[in-house]
Amino acid sequence: MITKIKGTYDLLPEQTAAWQQLEEVIAAVSKLYHFQEIRTPIFEASELFHRGVGDTTDIVKKETYDFLDRGDRSVTLRPEGTAGVVRSIIENKLYSSPNLPLKYYYIGPMFRYERPQKGRQRQFHQFGAEAMGSFDPRLDAEVIGYAVTLLKALRLENVKVKINSLGDKASKLSYRTTLQAYLSTQVEGLCTDCQHRYLENPLRVLDCKVDHDNPILINAPKPLKSLNEADQLHFNQVLAYLDAMGIDYIVDESLVRGLDYYTHTVFELEADLPTLGSQATLGGGGRYNDLVESLDGPAFPAVGFAFGMERLLLALESMEQKKPASYTHVFMIALGDKASVASMNLLTKLRHGGLICETDFFSRPLKGQFKQAERVNPKFILILGDDELAQNVVNVKNTKTGTQETVALEEVYRYIVDAIQSEAHQCSGHCSECEDDCE
Repeated sequence: MITKIKGTYDLLPEQTAAWQQLEEVIAAVSKLYHFQEIRTPIFEASELFHRGVGDTTDIVKKETYDFLDRGDRSVTLRPEGTAGVVRSIIENKLYSSPNLPLKYYYIGPMFRYERPQKGRQRQFHQFGAEAMGSFDPRLDAEVIGYAVTLLKALRLENVKVKINSLGDKASKLSYRTTLQAYLSTQVEGLCTDCQHRYLENPLRVLDCKVDHDNPILINAPKPLKSLNEADQLHFNQVLAYLDAMGIDYIVDESLVRGLDYYTHTVFELEADLPTLGSQATLGGGGRYNDLVESLDGPAFPAVGFAFGMERLLLALESMEQKKPASYTHVFMIALGDKASVASMNLLTKLRHGGLICETDFFSRPLKGQFKQAERVNPKFILILGDDELAQNVVNVKNTKTGTQETVALEEVYRYIVDAIQSEAHQCSGHCSECEDDCE
């Protein structure tokens, strides 16, 4: 038996309903902030991620799926979404648009060769957003507000916004030098990876999961102390805008994020929820003002974020929210050869009118078809036999009330729609029984 590859998983029909509901919320919130969807390839030239994400990051050094295609081209399955969006913007010259900033969001699978764990597999999914073309600190605040609004729309509680600033290239380089000098005197107290990491990429040491509570890192110099005057002003303005928006935050001076392209503002969103375990981070992001230029585009400042979709769904499980109900409007029971043909015609008309319909495909007897209808849990059961067909009628049973009426075939669609609308009107969206049709 061929089985799925380690680090991947199947989304079965009973699970995809929750994914679809999450995607609908993402689309609705994105529309509020005027972000439009962009879709980029799942694999790109390896150089894009090596240059964009950073050759010295753990993602590129240890986790990317790199391979040669049949044309001997080096190709990588995307480990994150931002680099591909930037490549698309450069290639399609979207930076020349008069409608700046560009505001895009994406949803899709990403791939990293790492140890599979709860909420994070080797193939995982991200929702991310990028706002590009402006250095205004209001855009930093807007993007954070967008992320916070999504979590509120999902009714997630106990959410924290952690924020910090790395400053521009000069500030970041100054801090790197200071941090490296500090770590060099205490390198023996770091984990094995960090003993090598501090030489080539010292900021990654602060992001180490092993040494997170190590006093060496707790007492290490912080990025904010290396900010120049302009960088500090930008950060102060971002915080002021967050205050004006009523967004609570914590300035975490050790926060650096895991990708090399970040400059200035970096942030994470956390939630203390049981299903997330010890890893409380739902998502995060920040500014990357130099990434477009580093990939052969023009100077084009940008800010964005990404959420792990699996992490969001785990968080929703903690909130014990009602799972989206699966329902059917109509189950068709056909008895007799002529009725079976006519039932397919009627089902097509009902479906084209927006009704969710199902029928029996095993030629079961009447009792067996009723049992199948119970499994499907329809709101109405239509019973059509050759006798009813001869009279041009169908029997309609309301499964909620138990009543049954004979309705003309040409009137059955309007009969069902009127009944659904009447039920919705009676409960005015506050009835706990009818669930799906109240809205």
